[in-house]
Amino acid sequence: MISYRELMTALVLAAAVAGAAIPARAQEADAPPLQHWSFAGPFGTYDPAQLQRGFQVYREVCSNCHSLKLVSFRNLADAGGPGFSEAQAAAVAETYQVTDGPNDQGQTFQRAGKVSDYFPPPFPNDQAARAALGGGLPPDMSVLAKARGYERGFPWFIFEPFTQYQEGGPDYIHAILTGYADAPQGFTLPPGTHYNKYFPGRAIAMPPPIKDGQVKYTDGTPETVDQYGRDVGAFLMWAAEPKLNERKRLGFQVMIYLIVLAGLLYFTKKKVWHEVALHPELEQSRAPTEYRS
Repeated sequence: MISYRELMTALVLAAAVAGAAIPARAQEADAPPLQHWSFAGPFGTYDPAQLQRGFQVYREVCSNCHSLKLVSFRNLADAGGPGFSEAQAAAVAETYQVTDGPNDQGQTFQRAGKVSDYFPPPFPNDQAARAALGGGLPPDMSVLAKARGYERGFPWFIFEPFTQYQEGGPDYIHAILTGYADAPQGFTLPPGTHYNKYFPGRAIAMPPPIKDGQVKYTDGTPETVDQYGRDVGAFLMWAAEPKLNERKRLGFQVMIYLIVLAGLLYFTKKKVWHEVALHPELEQSRAPTEYRS
C-alpha cells in the first residue's frame, strides 16, 4: 500500500516534470519576449505621449484595414488617455467621414465626424473587407489587447496575481509586428500567407504592415518597427481598458481602507477581550449554569 509520503513525493515530481515541459513547449512556439510597459504593475499608468504616438501609428497604418468600433472620438480627450484636448479630439473627428441617416428622403449620407461619433470602420461590412483583402478578415482592434495573448504556464501563473501581470496582449501585438522573417528551410507556407515566428502556426495572412521610418514622429522618438510596436501596443491597451489608471487608483485606496479597517478591528478585539485575557475566571462566570463544570 502506498504511504502518504510516497504519494506526496510522486505528486511533487509530476508537478516538476510538468513545469519543465511547459516552458519547453512555449519555447518551441516562440512565445513573445516580455516588454517593459509604463502601465505594468499595481502602480503603473499610461504614458500620454506614447498613447499619442500609438494613435498616430494606428491612424496612419492600422486603420487602413482594422476597425476601432468601440472607441469614440471624445475618448481621446478622456482623463487617463492620450491627453488630447476637446478641440483636438473634435479636429481629429472632422478628418473622418461618417455614414449617417436616413435623411428626409430616406437615404444615408456622408458627413464629417463629430466627437460623439465612433471611429468608422474602413470597410462597410465584413464581406467587403474579405473581398478587398483576399478572403482574410482583419479583427476589430477595440479590445484586441485584452482578447489576444499567450499563456505563460507554470510557474508564472503563480506569481501573476501578485505582480498583476496583464500585458500579454500588448506583448503579443508588439511581437506580431516585429516577428516577420524568412521562413526556415523545410517550412511550407500556405499560399497568400507570410511567416511570422510569433503568430500561432507561424503563417499569417497579413503582410508586414509597417517598416522603419514609415511613421514620422515629431518628438524625436526612434522611428523603428520595434518602437512602432511598443507605441501601438500601448494605445490598443488603452483602447481596450481606458479606465486602467482610475481602476488602479481606486484599488490602492480600497487596499489602504481595508488595512486601516483590519487594524481597527484588531485593536477593538484586543480592547473588548482585554479583561477576559487578564481574568479568565470572568469567562467562566458568564457561561450558562448548565455548561459549567
